[in-house]
Order: sequence, then structure tokens, then C-alpha cells
Amino acid sequence: MTGTTTERPAPGSTTVGQRGYRLDSIDMLRGLVILLMAIDHVRDFFLVGTEQDPTADPNVGAAIFFTRWITHFCAPVFVLLAGTSAGLMAARKSRGELGRFLLTRGIWLIFVEIFVISTIVTFSPEGLPQVGGARFAGMQVIWAIGASMVALSACQWMGRPACLALGLMIVAAHNLLDPFWPAATLLEEQWPVWVALHAQMSVRAGPFLFIFIYPVLSWIGVMLLGFGVSAVFDRPAEERNVTLIRTGAALTGLFLVLRALDPYGDPNHWLRQPGGSTATLIDFLNTTKYPPSLQYLLMMLGPAAILCGLADRMRGPVKDALVMFGRVPFAFYVAHFFLIHTLSVLLGMAQGFSFLQMKTVFLFYPEGYGLGLAGVYVVWATVIAVLYPFCLWVAGVKERRRDWWLSYL
Repeated sequence: MTGTTTERPAPGSTTVGQRGYRLDSIDMLRGLVILLMAIDHVRDFFLVGTEQDPTADPNVGAAIFFTRWITHFCAPVFVLLAGTSAGLMAARKSRGELGRFLLTRGIWLIFVEIFVISTIVTFSPEGLPQVGGARFAGMQVIWAIGASMVALSACQWMGRPACLALGLMIVAAHNLLDPFWPAATLLEEQWPVWVALHAQMSVRAGPFLFIFIYPVLSWIGVMLLGFGVSAVFDRPAEERNVTLIRTGAALTGLFLVLRALDPYGDPNHWLRQPGGSTATLIDFLNTTKYPPSLQYLLMMLGPAAILCGLADRMRGPVKDALVMFGRVPFAFYVAHFFLIHTLSVLLGMAQGFSFLQMKTVFLFYPEGYGLGLAGVYVVWATVIAVLYPFCLWVAGVKERRRDWWLSYL
């Protein structure tokens, strides 16, 4: 999340500022996925009878499945582009400067996840009675990015080619751990903390209950991969876009072959379902996100690379809005959680529940609360509309000013 010059660049060009490079194609893709991400969080807080992952049931309705499935693009693209942005910074920072920036920013993001985001999603900094009075600390995508940045702060000394090779190795090989890794689940607290490298789990430490929603090992691989492929964005626009489209098509094709044959790359093997072709398609697309399997990452990053390669051809207000959101993802992320939770509390009270019943994370919302899927999309559109002026203002501040601390927002 770096700064820009005040002059608007030509489409597809690179803008050089005191805080780094900006490409509209990267910002557009980042803006798109962060808006898609908001659908998933609105679903979490508003959909009646919601589950954390409704895609796990092949008999789930297609509308709910694809509402969840489309948001799967968010985390892989967001983490990859964070690594790519760091790689582009390498052209104007020494390795020592870049390492210090990544280390401090990674630690800052972990701090925000534990003390800011986790408070916003619960509205209960004093602790949750549903987990024995512990302070809820949900280690989600901001934690994964922060921890991956800390790892990258050390690995970037090896250079981009070595980071690319290491990232590919982690992404391609981490599913070899599946048969041997402890089969922990989200709220289990019986495992040592190292299990969170490759499995969801929880651990109590002092007043906190740390719930590791995002196992971090494979996300480090994605971050390293993004840092390594940043060299592609140093190329002229036409050459870069051709490379992105061809690479994206190859990744998508590899996913289809690997998933169809299903020899390796995801612990959830698909089966022909008695519910018919839709249920079978749902099971085919239901790859594993926690941790992100090789098949899952191929399924998401292939189309994303194609879209990034096509982005320079796009024009108009929709693209401009996506680019704007893509330049202030941190501000949007924090604000959208606060707004979503606030709206859900108001809805809960309107439906007859008490404030105390809603003063918790959505996992513990009272039975009977919520909206249908159509209502979820209405709330999502409302959230985007309400946050648009705020994000536009933040983007303007970051464009006009060069304060060092803006690089941490």
C-alpha cells in the first residue's frame, strides 16, 4: 500500500513516488478482491443459519455455494499482491531498508489483527463468555499477511529468483504434510502452537484465546511467490500482460487436469454426487482453503492472473472505483468490519434480540437471527456505498502526502 504521484498515469503505466510503484492493473485487481471479500464477511454476520464454510456440503444451494466460492479469490490474490508490491519496492530500497520495512509492517499487522480487528468483530475487549471469558483473537488474513511479511523480511535477502523457487516449493509441496499433520480443528485447544503452521487450531495464552483460522505456512509460500514474480511487472506493459494471460491460462488448465485426475494437491477428493451435475460441480470446486491447497491456489490464482493481464484494456468509472479501493485496502478492511458488525447489532435488536446477545463474534449469534441471501447482497451494496466516500478521502490523502507512516495504512 504505497503512495502515488499527483499526476494520473496513462493506463498500464507505472507511477513512481517516494513510497514505491503503482500499477493500475494491480490496484484494480486488489480493489476487486477486497470488495468480494466484503460479501463473505457480510454473509458471516447476516445470513440466517450461516456456517463458516457452507461449501463443505455438496447439497448446499448453488446460490449460497457460489456466494462463498467467489470470495475464495480474495485471500490468495491479496497475499500474492502484497508480496508483489514488496518485490516492486526492491527497485528503490536497499535490502536492509526493505527488510526493516517488511519486519515492522508485519509486526504492526499482527498487532492490528489481535488488538483492533478482533475487538471490532466482537465488540467485547473484556472477553467473551462463550469462550470462558477469554479475549477473542481471530488470526485471519491480516495475521497471515503480517506473519508472511516477517518471513519475507528475512527471505528477501536471497533475491527474487530464490524467493520464487522457495515459494513454488512450499505451494507445491505443503500438501505432502496432510497425511502426517495432526488433524486439529478450529476450536480445539489440545495442540502445541506449531500445529497452526498447517492446521486450524486454538490456543490460550494469558487473557487471550488465539483462534488460528489461517494456518500460515502455505501463505508464506504465496507471499514469497508474489515477491518472486514481481519481476514480471518490471517488463513493458504489452509483454507483461501477455505473460500474465498465458501464465493464468496455464495455471487454470493445470488446476482442471489436477482436479479431474485428483492424484495430489487437496485432501478433499471430489466424487460424483447423487444430487446430479450441480452437486458434482460443487464438490469438484470445493477445494481446501484452510490451509490453502495446491489445487485451491491454482483455481484462484490462474483466473486472477488472466484478469490482471486484461486490466489495462479496461476503462471507465467502474475500473476507476476499483483502482481507488485497491489503493486503500487496509482502511477499507478495518472500516468495513466495524460497519458490518454495527449494522448486524442494529438488525439483531430490530429482530428482538438484546445488545448483549449481539455483542460477540458472529459464531455465537443467537438462533433465529439473520437475513436471507438477497438481504446479504443488499447489506453488501450498502456497506460499499457507505464506505466509498471514506475510502476516496483516504486515497486522496495518500496521493497528496508522503508521510512515512502512511505506508503502514
